[in-house]
Amino acid sequence: MSSVRVMTYNIRALKDDRAALVRVIRSLEPDVLCLQEAPRHPFSGWRIARFARDCGMRWPGGQGRGFMSTTLLTGTRLRVLGSGHRRFPVKFFDEPRGWAYSRLQLGDGDVFTVASVHLSLRTSEHEEHARLLREDTVCGGPLVVAGDINELGEGPGWGRLADGMLDVGEAAMTFPAHAPSRCIDAIFSSPALQPVRIPVDVPEADLIAASDHRPLVVEIHPTP
Repeated sequence: MSSVRVMTYNIRALKDDRAALVRVIRSLEPDVLCLQEAPRHPFSGWRIARFARDCGMRWPGGQGRGFMSTTLLTGTRLRVLGSGHRRFPVKFFDEPRGWAYSRLQLGDGDVFTVASVHLSLRTSEHEEHARLLREDTVCGGPLVVAGDINELGEGPGWGRLADGMLDVGEAAMTFPAHAPSRCIDAIFSSPALQPVRIPVDVPEADLIAASDHRPLVVEIHPTP
């Protein structure tokens, strides 16, 4: 049975060592790459598209993204049946927040959805934002939610995202990259997808240079 590799990564707006970042991504060979803190200034789409090409992936575009920094890339093995971005309500002058999604299919397997999310720095907003994501109609059926949760596992947003899902991150320490001591990035999966976390086996120097976060990677198994 073919598996699909899903990776989540906060790339800090490409402010660090871009070459190291590309090496990390290429070495881990994701089929789906959930990004947080992608470039979000006006006309930044060309940077994301070029970054996708450098990683050997595709960017479905910024439909509905606005100035959000959350998006995702896909590999060539997958059929993209639909994609887009959703915004969360935030306080005036706060950084835009939201999530991106793609509905995907591997061969003749089941259609599944992957969502990339970046919750805000206001913990009081987390549960409501997580609820909006989980209740959106595009998240029906097999689902993977991955991203920067900006809280620890006992937090309200984490709990809402994990409801009925498997927490595949297994409390992996992802931040800060140079000496990881906090688990604030996560991947949640529908149990039917049989998710398995994959070790991030890449040079330590590249992980430290690429971003202030470390990536998480899982493999899922869409039903043929």
